[in-house]
Amino acid sequence: MKDFFQIDTDEHRMSLFARARKVALFALQQYDLAWERIQFIQLSDTITYKIETSAAEKYLLRIHSDRWSKDEIRSELMLLQALRQGAGLTVPEGLASRDGSCVLEVDTEEGYRRPYVTIMRWVEGDSMQGEMTDSDAYSMGVMAGKLHDAAAQFAPPSHFVRPSWGAESFREELGRLEKYYARFLSEAAWGAYQAAANQILASLVRMPKNRDNYGLIHADLHTGNIVFHEGKPYPIDFGRCGYGYYLYDIASTILGLYPQHREVFLQGYEQVRRLTEEDLELLECFFVMVMIGNYSHHAANPTEISGLIAEQPYAQAIIRDFLKVDPFLFQVIKPVEIERVPTNMS
Repeated sequence: MKDFFQIDTDEHRMSLFARARKVALFALQQYDLAWERIQFIQLSDTITYKIETSAAEKYLLRIHSDRWSKDEIRSELMLLQALRQGAGLTVPEGLASRDGSCVLEVDTEEGYRRPYVTIMRWVEGDSMQGEMTDSDAYSMGVMAGKLHDAAAQFAPPSHFVRPSWGAESFREELGRLEKYYARFLSEAAWGAYQAAANQILASLVRMPKNRDNYGLIHADLHTGNIVFHEGKPYPIDFGRCGYGYYLYDIASTILGLYPQHREVFLQGYEQVRRLTEEDLELLECFFVMVMIGNYSHHAANPTEISGLIAEQPYAQAIIRDFLKVDPFLFQVIKPVEIERVPTNMS
């Protein structure tokens, strides 16, 4: 039985999109929605579509990749319900089908695994447009702090199942990246990536876990998963939520911010949750960990390679400073000259 998600070649991606649209249309028939329009959004850990109804309501339909079990998806929805109803946060909310199921298993073409599908109520807002202000960065920090505070209050039941994001998951990301690094990294650059990874893993092994620094996190809180509505930021796409260090989430967000806004973000976060001096020192470790993890995720997709190559003058400068133990989070990074890599997509 083949995985439903296959994106390693253009042919596989086109085939996936065709299967996915049929699955989405079939799944919609299981809900009491007078839908009028379905619009593809993106392919990532899920394939997502925006659904618009005759009542001017909006929903998000997700087709989940084979990596997530039904129990894991149910647990994500359980956490979101607790954050929304218990803590009063504005986060996505799962929608039940006609038979009361929040997670559907949908038939697809013969020979492929049947994917799981969920539909969420749409969170109004748009990704940051134009230049970010200090106020935007500060409010994002406050939002992240409140999110972590609320998640820390959630008491998971015994059947709650979500992944952990730490040393083991990072080793898996490195294993995936090793298959594709030659698409955008020279051998010398890959050696530097491996050295940085070893440094990160050594830090993770030594790092203690306690209620103040470890718990349920979003695990993909980059700026693209934060929408603004009437000037306020809201987190979306909790598909990777699980257990990890709160610094992992912080690093995910500030990776997409300019150095001056990283400081402002942390000021906002500390209005809600305290960060120690040790936390601030370890943040650079998580910053590089998230960056490498992102490359592991995107390197398998041929359409992403040009973007990865374009980022390397800055990414490799960051890794250089990280290995030299030169602080870089709040400094303007000067790009480095990189070796050209062969345009070989195998």
